[in-house]
Amino acid sequence: MPDTPPPDDAAAAPTRSGPSPLLLLLVAAGVVGGGYFLAAKLAAMSRIQDCVMSGRSNCAPISPP
Repeated sequence: MPDTPPPDDAAAAPTRSGPSPLLLLLVAAGVVGGGYFLAAKLAAMSRIQDCVMSGRSNCAPISPP
């Protein structure tokens, strides 16, 4: 019976598949940034809505030209 060489460790190792960690980090940062943006917008809208519901008429901020 002939001697067979041992399998090469690099060839026997499973290949890695899937998204890169950098891509996952960018997606996570986008989700967190989008969530922060939406929370800030909802808070501002809530403050204006609370002002209007209390009967005031000067609730919308006016920026100077």
